[in-house]
Amino acid sequence: MTAMMLDNDRVVDFVTHLQENKPVYAPHAKGRSSFVFDQVEKPDDVVLDYPRTLHSIKKFFLPPQDDLLDFNLVENSFTEPELKPFDAVFLGVHSYDLHAVMRLDYVYSQGNPERNYLARRQGAVFVGVSFTPDKHHFSGSVGIGTNDTTGFDVFLHIVDDGYAVEALTEAGTDLLQGFDMPVYEGALPASAHFEQHIYVPQGKLLDVFDHGYHSVVWSDEAAHCTGCGTCNLICPTCSCFNVEDHVDVTVTHGTRTRSWDSCMLRGFGEVAGGEVFRENLADRQRHRVYRKFKYISDETGEPWCVGCGRCTMNCTAGISIVNIVNRLVNEYDKSRAAV
Repeated sequence: MTAMMLDNDRVVDFVTHLQENKPVYAPHAKGRSSFVFDQVEKPDDVVLDYPRTLHSIKKFFLPPQDDLLDFNLVENSFTEPELKPFDAVFLGVHSYDLHAVMRLDYVYSQGNPERNYLARRQGAVFVGVSFTPDKHHFSGSVGIGTNDTTGFDVFLHIVDDGYAVEALTEAGTDLLQGFDMPVYEGALPASAHFEQHIYVPQGKLLDVFDHGYHSVVWSDEAAHCTGCGTCNLICPTCSCFNVEDHVDVTVTHGTRTRSWDSCMLRGFGEVAGGEVFRENLADRQRHRVYRKFKYISDETGEPWCVGCGRCTMNCTAGISIVNIVNRLVNEYDKSRAAV
């Protein structure tokens, strides 16, 4: 499709146009160096040139706390909450974060489809924007370039003096109707260079992880890990949760609530009687990384890590998932060479 040119000085007008169609959620500055997705009230608060947000857009479809049902113990009855689709425009989404949403779509649509998540997903329109990788990004290593338009309705490619705007779906074309832009005359830019790399393709990683279960890497990393769970809680593809029933003081009514959980926390693997299935931090660290590159990948053929770099950037112990994987690769290569 023909790309259109959006000059920098018309970005605020563009955001205003989107607001006339649907509610808009976009990155906003938070403090000196952080960014968050939030609903747009003032178009000039939108930030399109940013490294990453603290949390991904997952939080809108899978909130940190989610009421699943209200129940009445006397009447032995329950009601499910009314769910409203996120009929909104998500502006300024990076490619890796939309790939993360698509992975969550898979998780929550398999087996028994998950009502709350799938209901909220309806109606969302995604307007992507390319980005300049920093030292923590490595999405290129998992097949997601800075200009990857997969899943988007509209995509903004960073070019000189503005953005080359592509409408990729019918919904995207409808969204741009009524906002005049000249045709972009140049070639669309290629994906930017990444500083961080996993040096083997996913096909080889499946073999690497087949042989890495008993690696010393896990105990080495566990020696630094504090088990705080930050890596899970800011990951855009983590989908594990805990469910609790909260009963009022009359022991009559209650609410069943789902909350984000972390496999890096000791209590995650604890069952009745006090048994903990992953007592050691090394076992938990291994489980976390295998969930990203092995367990689900065996079924889907693609990594469940999207290379956003959030876990490494926010790790209180400075642990890098890229370094972990590359160490496993080196161990695997040495073992193959010794055969």
